[in-house]
Amino acid sequence: MQYRRVIRPKKTLGQHFLKDLSIARKIANTISGYPDFPVLEVGPGTGVLTQFLREDKRNLTVVEIDTESIAYLKKHYPDLQEQIVKADFLKLDLNSLFSGPFCVIGNYPYNISSQIFFKVLDYKDQIPCCTGMLQKEVAERLASKPGKKTQGVITVLLTAWYNVEYLFTVEPDAFDPPPKVKSAVIRITRNSRAQLGCDETLFKTVVKTAFNQRRKTMRNSLKSLLGKENELLNLPVFNKRPEQLSVEEFIDLVNLITL
Repeated sequence: MQYRRVIRPKKTLGQHFLKDLSIARKIANTISGYPDFPVLEVGPGTGVLTQFLREDKRNLTVVEIDTESIAYLKKHYPDLQEQIVKADFLKLDLNSLFSGPFCVIGNYPYNISSQIFFKVLDYKDQIPCCTGMLQKEVAERLASKPGKKTQGVITVLLTAWYNVEYLFTVEPDAFDPPPKVKSAVIRITRNSRAQLGCDETLFKTVVKTAFNQRRKTMRNSLKSLLGKENELLNLPVFNKRPEQLSVEEFIDLVNLITL
């Protein structure tokens, strides 16, 4: 099989079509550990990844927003007609497609890749595994560890529920057209955490508030949330910056606030 351009990539949709078929196969294999689960592919484009997902005869559904891509998929993958969903993934109720667990995979548009993982978090009890390719900088942020400046809001919220693996880097020349940055493939798999162990809504608020002023200490960034005179602000944890805290430390902090 060889890649050939069949659809004009659209900048408005952040389209960079993967043309290296060996990489497409590697991405498809990242969910091989979950053979019994149906699969949702986000943004299949011209089906470069789709063709390898179909080889395993899996229950495959694809979500695509581009009308031209949908027409191409229906023509070249007629057996997928009923599984091609025209929709904006970020606005889609995934419960309308799956009643039980399912895996998510894709060559994600750079402009919405972080939002895709926030969406996956909303369905964390149904999605045991999510893999895909995104901008290398974003992938490094998702896979970051406490103490590194690359850690951000999505890092903490995601690693509270998932184990994140940075699998491999992909060079720009693997795409048509080549992006200006490198890409990377990551895999997230659901961890054993059944309950967060604190108020989940407040947890999200504390994490987002802290990273909203990430250059400041936790004391300064959370003053607006706790009040300037709150005695909790004298605790040592508030001397740290948000990227220095682990998920467990954020959980402990939330529990201190709610006492």
